[in-house]
Amino acid sequence: MPPIRCCYDTILKAHNDDEIEHIIKLNPRDFRISPVLPAQSFLLLFSTLVLAMAATNTTTKPLDSASASADDLTAKSVHKRYEGLVMVRTKAIKGKGAWYWTHLEPILVHNNDTGLPKAVKLRCSRCDAVFSASNPSRTASEHLKRGTCPNFNSVAKPISSISPTSAIMSSPSSSVHHNHRKRSSSAAAGSGGAASSYQVSPLAIVDPSRFCGELTYSSAVSVTTMATASAGGLLPQQPHFMLSGGREDLGPLAMLEDSVKKLKSPKTSPGPTLSKTQIDSALDYLADWVYDSCGSVSFSSLEHPKFKAFLNQVGLPAISRREFTGARLDAKFEEAKAESEARFRDAMFFQIASDGWKPKNYAVCGEENLVNLTVNLPNGTSLYRRALFVTGSVPSKYAEEVLWETITGICGDVEQQCVGIVADKFKAKALKNLENQNPWMVNLSCQFQGFNSLIKDFSKELQLFRTVTENCLKLANFVNYKSQLVLLDDTFKVVAMEDPIAREVSDMIRDVGFWNELEAVHSVVKLVKDMAQEIETDRPLVGQCLPLWDKLRAKVKDWCSKFNIAEGPVEKVIEKRFRKNYHPAWAAAYILDPLYLIRDTSGKYLPPFKYLTPDQEKDVDKLITRLVSREEAHIALMELMKWRTEGLDPVYARAVQMKERDPITGKMRIANPQSSRLVWETYLTEFKSLGKVAVRLIFLHATSCGFKCNWSLLRWVCSHGHSRAGLDRAQKLIFIAAHSKLERRDFSSDEEKDAELFTLANGEDDVLNEVLVDTSPV
Repeated sequence: MPPIRCCYDTILKAHNDDEIEHIIKLNPRDFRISPVLPAQSFLLLFSTLVLAMAATNTTTKPLDSASASADDLTAKSVHKRYEGLVMVRTKAIKGKGAWYWTHLEPILVHNNDTGLPKAVKLRCSRCDAVFSASNPSRTASEHLKRGTCPNFNSVAKPISSISPTSAIMSSPSSSVHHNHRKRSSSAAAGSGGAASSYQVSPLAIVDPSRFCGELTYSSAVSVTTMATASAGGLLPQQPHFMLSGGREDLGPLAMLEDSVKKLKSPKTSPGPTLSKTQIDSALDYLADWVYDSCGSVSFSSLEHPKFKAFLNQVGLPAISRREFTGARLDAKFEEAKAESEARFRDAMFFQIASDGWKPKNYAVCGEENLVNLTVNLPNGTSLYRRALFVTGSVPSKYAEEVLWETITGICGDVEQQCVGIVADKFKAKALKNLENQNPWMVNLSCQFQGFNSLIKDFSKELQLFRTVTENCLKLANFVNYKSQLVLLDDTFKVVAMEDPIAREVSDMIRDVGFWNELEAVHSVVKLVKDMAQEIETDRPLVGQCLPLWDKLRAKVKDWCSKFNIAEGPVEKVIEKRFRKNYHPAWAAAYILDPLYLIRDTSGKYLPPFKYLTPDQEKDVDKLITRLVSREEAHIALMELMKWRTEGLDPVYARAVQMKERDPITGKMRIANPQSSRLVWETYLTEFKSLGKVAVRLIFLHATSCGFKCNWSLLRWVCSHGHSRAGLDRAQKLIFIAAHSKLERRDFSSDEEKDAELFTLANGEDDVLNEVLVDTSPV
């Protein structure tokens, strides 16, 4: 059992389970368990390690090779491997990977019978040879570096790419000078063998005739000297050409020769000529990319010499970073802001989403955190409103003021345009106060945060979690501080006789119950984490809240049955968290949304009242009467009764509930998400009072997750936060980037995309392993 390495600073800076899990993913080997970590944070950290040790005891069932599904799975795996290698090669060609990917190309090999991909190969672009794709680095070393490829060594390199050392060693005079005692080496140099990778004559580097006669020698003498040396003779040699600065002068000398050539022939080949309209359009696209990256691309990189050379190559003028942080930035910001304002005016009502009050940025900027305020419109789109930088813990009253200022800043005196707020914090105070003061509002707590909080509830209130945590801490401390004791070592038996802790740890490791309990805890944590991740990705509406919690209860019940755990205490913890997050709007939206109508025996599609508790049915009545005027209250209740008994026409109900398969995720999704609201506005027009409530309820989002800012920009804000001008630029950058991402419905960050890219190869490509694997000594 190898000792577990430690990185206390990284672990102790983490604030919650998300941070620790993120640290593990980025540094799977470079950490050790700290005995001072809180129990709920330690769980995910250590269980990942110990389960990896226990993985040697697991077995896998062989697949039936005769089934068609096995061929499909193999084809998908091969295609996924192929795409991963293509992505790695693409990045390498752009200068972000190994050199050899320029000469190696991934190809798919198909099965002749089924036509499905069966393997991935690497093809040499120089000689068309085909190799296995299991180890590209080894293929490059054996095929390219060792001279196996007949066309690789013959490729001439430009003068600028030849290092001084290789240039000197490759010259014939150099080989004569250093190898005159070795007949075989001189012969190899003369025949173009392995003595040099590139056959470059001294005259190709420096023309001696350009300099004074006492330091030059003719090419004939050089050839004669080389021939004499190859014959084994030791005739007197001519003095070698020397430079006062040594071999380091070769690079500057090449630059001097290039300058001389330019002066002799000033008319160089013209590059592409672009019109002013084309140049302006290209620079606009470039600016959009820089701003959309939101800090991933630094402004200083625009003045990088290689980037300037690229601009010149494609016919664009050089640009200044000040140009991109001045008037151009202001113009882009005003353009995005005007577009957002126009969409605000077109919408009849909206919902405010406030994310970031609860820090989850893994301590990138210490105590700094970014609060994002976005606006959800009834048509399913989201618009960015503003960014707010906060430090440390924020009081509830301050958050309440910020939220109300955001609402009035959008709709002015017509506050009823704001249907409500969804936020990741302040449900007990700020959200409740605003709802009490404005009875037309529906203020919700974020379901993503609710599910994550359930894990902390388990760790605090379930004895199983406390037991597993204590045992893991005990085992971790023993391995960390007594790593020279190994169970397979003979000295361990002697130590175990004297050390009671060693005997206890030994018995615990051999106990099957310990591993079963550890697996149970890890399983339920993963279950909840996966559901929370789905909530963050799918961004469900408020009508989906009750089905989500029912789905959680069913999964936890199966978990209890699988691991023989009493259901009572677990259900108690879930119900407690459910009541903290519950809002009457959950039940009302569930009843009013045609998406959840149920077909009865008579063929009618009726609202699912039978799945509500008596208290939830009362909540539906209370909420509906609160959201309408006092004069309309009794009318709304009568319409609710009609809705309960008659429901929706079967044709329209089936049209609303029609699903299709998502081409990207492969999951089934609603074909037209807006149809639930549109049915109330266009078909169910007889429900005048109830219809007003329905269209304002069923579009509400149940999670505040939205735009994610890049860490690079947060670091920049932290370092320039004292400057008002710097914060103003940061606000504009975030607004432009968020506006663009929300328009594309892109809710992920560039860091997540890069992590996904590098996990496509499943750790098999040695290019990735060379970068990610920690090679430091234990």
